[in-house]
Amino acid sequence: MTDLPTPADSSSVVLAAGGTEVTVEPQHGCRIASLRVGGTELLRQGPKYGSFVMVPWCGRTAEGRFRNGGEMYQLPLNSGPHAIHGTVRDAAWHTASGATGTSASFTYELTDPWPWEGRVTQAVELADDGSGLTLKLSVETFDVSFPAQAGWHPWFLRNLGRGGEDVRIDFAPEWQEERGDDHIPTGRRVPPGSGPWDDCFGMPDGVDVTLTWPGELELRVAGRAEWAVVFDEQPEAVCVEPQTGPPNGLNSHPRQVTPIDPLETATTWTWRSLG
Repeated sequence: MTDLPTPADSSSVVLAAGGTEVTVEPQHGCRIASLRVGGTELLRQGPKYGSFVMVPWCGRTAEGRFRNGGEMYQLPLNSGPHAIHGTVRDAAWHTASGATGTSASFTYELTDPWPWEGRVTQAVELADDGSGLTLKLSVETFDVSFPAQAGWHPWFLRNLGRGGEDVRIDFAPEWQEERGDDHIPTGRRVPPGSGPWDDCFGMPDGVDVTLTWPGELELRVAGRAEWAVVFDEQPEAVCVEPQTGPPNGLNSHPRQVTPIDPLETATTWTWRSLG
């Protein structure tokens, strides 16, 4: 899978309120391509940009293999020996009717290479005063049940480019998933360690992470998901990824989506100026 942007076109959706502008690219995986607050871009641009949806799994699935019942399934490998970040991040989504100046919804029909059919919906809601953004995901099946995960992978700028300091990440997880040399959790929960991180953390009361660009902006990532991957090993950006299960969760924490029980999750990003 690629992660390359192209210029916004007529199918992009722009939401705006209170000095904040959000650009969504349904044609590129329903990616939040840009988040500008008071004219300042918060999301990285370029080869790896914006914030993309991870469905129907998050992070790496070991060797692309998982079981559902007694049957083994094989996913395409796109990250060394593993399958990473789902199947929808580069797909063309459909913009549902009813888009307004501050909200819009988008759908994608799951199909091959995912073994089952289903529907993914993302709702994007900008606060009326421009002080926050709520993203909601649902994964539905209308026939056969299947395991799934859902989450987001935002690339927040490490530095806002206005002469200020780099971002600081503050959070208090209950545990850290021990990561093996293959980047797959071992199944052991260990005390949270110091960065740099490419690690998954457990937050059973819901994800709650604060990013602070000192003297400039504070942004809080919160939501009902109970896991977050924090990745800060690149010089240009940091990632705080709310998700419904840890990497390799199709194997370790399978959550069945049934016709009467869809998988639903949400995250809200709120911000305030520190200048």
